[in-house]
Amino acid sequence: MISLTLDRYQTMAVAVIVLAFGSWLKKKIPLLERFCIPSPVAGGLVFSILTCILYVSGIAEISFDSSLSEVAMVLFFTSVGFQANIRVLKEGGKDLFLFLVLVIILITAQNGVAVGLSRLLHIDALIGLCTGSIPMVGGHGTAGAFGPVLEDFGITGATTIATAAATFGLIMGSLMGGPLANGLITKKHLQPKDDAAHHETFQETLKGLENYPNAVFALIVCAGIGTILSWLLSKTGMTFPIYIGAMIAAAIFRNIAEISGKFTIHMEEIDSFGSICLSIFLGIAMITLKIWQLADLALPLVILLIGQTALMFVYARFIVFKCMGSDYDAAVIAAGVCGFGMGATPNAMANMQAVSEKHGESIKAFLLIPIVGSLFADFINSLIITIFINLI
Repeated sequence: MISLTLDRYQTMAVAVIVLAFGSWLKKKIPLLERFCIPSPVAGGLVFSILTCILYVSGIAEISFDSSLSEVAMVLFFTSVGFQANIRVLKEGGKDLFLFLVLVIILITAQNGVAVGLSRLLHIDALIGLCTGSIPMVGGHGTAGAFGPVLEDFGITGATTIATAAATFGLIMGSLMGGPLANGLITKKHLQPKDDAAHHETFQETLKGLENYPNAVFALIVCAGIGTILSWLLSKTGMTFPIYIGAMIAAAIFRNIAEISGKFTIHMEEIDSFGSICLSIFLGIAMITLKIWQLADLALPLVILLIGQTALMFVYARFIVFKCMGSDYDAAVIAAGVCGFGMGATPNAMANMQAVSEKHGESIKAFLLIPIVGSLFADFINSLIITIFINLI
C-alpha cells in the first residue's frame, strides 16, 4: 500500500479544493442546494469516500496534518464572540435558559436511549454509552477523553467504538440539519425577522475592502488574548474548548467598542472572514474523516446509532422547534441542534449558515447555539456521562 503524507499547507490546499468542489456540486445537483447541505460536507464526504475506497482496497493511505484546522476554528469562534453584545444577550435571556434546559434533556435522552437499546440487544450498557452523548454531543474530543475511562471498566476498544460513533454523528448531523430546517421553513412558510437591530448587527454596508485588514487584525488580537483567558479558565480545574477564551475576549472587545464609541467594529468584514475560517476548518475536518472506522461497528452498534439518529430528528423537529417558538429562528436553531447534538458546534454553525444563505439570517440562532454549545454543553455533558457511568 502506498503511504502518502501531506503537510499542513498541502492539507489546507486540498481542503480548499474540496470546498470548491462542494460548491460546484451544489450548483450541479439541485437537491443539495434545496436541502441546504453545506458545501464542505458535500465535497468533503465525496473525498472521504474516495480515500476510504483507496484504503480498503489496499491501494493507498493518505495522512493529513490538520494543525491549521485548529487555527481556523479559533478564528471562526472569535468572529462569533464579536456578535455577543450585551443588549442582545439581555433580550435573549429567557431563550438562553430554555435552550440550555433543552440541551440538558437531549444529553440525558441520548444516554437513556443508548443504555435502553443496549439492554434490549443484550450487550453491556457501557458499550451502549459509547454511542450516547459521549460521541454525539461530545464529538471526537469527548470520545477520546472518555474512551480510556470506559476501557478501565473492562470495555475493550471503547475509544475506537466512541470515535467511530463520533464520525458517524458528525456526518449524520451535518446531513440532517439543513434538510430538517428547510422542510420546516418551506412547509410552514416561515420568514426571518426583519427588525432594525438585526440589520444593524448583520447587514452593515460594505465600503470596499479597506476595512478588512482592521477586522482581521481585531480577530487575531482577540484570539491571542483569548489564549491567556483560556489558561486562566483552566486553573478552575474544569475543561473548556480551546476557543472559549477567544470568544470571551471578542465579546468584551465588542461591548467596549459599543459602550465607549471610541472605535469601530467592522462586523460585516468580521463575519465574512469568520465564514472563510469556518469553511476551511470544516473542509479539513471532512477530508480527514476515516470512514472505514464505521465498518468495524457490529450490527448491534449500528442499531444503537440508528436509534441516536432517530432521537435527534424527533427531538429537533418536534421538541426544540416547538419549545423555541415554532418560528423561523426556531427552525434555524433546530438545524444547529442537529449539528452539535450529533457532531460539534462548528457543524451546527455550518448547518445554520447553509440555511441562512438560502432563507435569511437568524440572530437568535447564531447567538444561542455557540454560547450553549461552547460554554455549557461539554461541561454539562461530562457531568451527566459521569452520573450514568456510576449508575450502571
